[in-house]
Amino acid sequence: MPAFPSGTSLTTDHLDNATDSPASARTEIKAGVDATQDIIDSYDQADGIAALDSTGKLANTKLPDTLISSTSQNLTLSPDSAVVKINNIIGLEPRTVAQLTALTGVEGQVAYVSDDTDGKALAVYDGSNWKKLTLGGTIST
Repeated sequence: MPAFPSGTSLTTDHLDNATDSPASARTEIKAGVDATQDIIDSYDQADGIAALDSTGKLANTKLPDTLISSTSQNLTLSPDSAVVKINNIIGLEPRTVAQLTALTGVEGQVAYVSDDTDGKALAVYDGSNWKKLTLGGTIST
């Protein structure tokens, strides 16, 4: 399957004037038809045109399992509802106290601390410091 055409430059030198010869235009018309077919063939293919569902959105089966910023910037989720709903468990990568204190935190950030002096903890950045929420007893079974 061809990838979506990029950088394709079609010429219309022999298509612009009423006096242009159809024989001379044949190559340009064929190139245009071929480029159009490449676009059609790229539908729902890698490097092609994304297929949308009936609501005009990408199907969840087409989304990656991991989102990685290619610009070394934070990823931001900003739904219109102002709430990000997660329907499952959140897995925070463990961070050491040294890693957290070396960060320039932003108020409201949450982290899992693996080596606090009182044991493992959750920590919230209050704008100045990381405040810990020490983990307590085990949940009942």
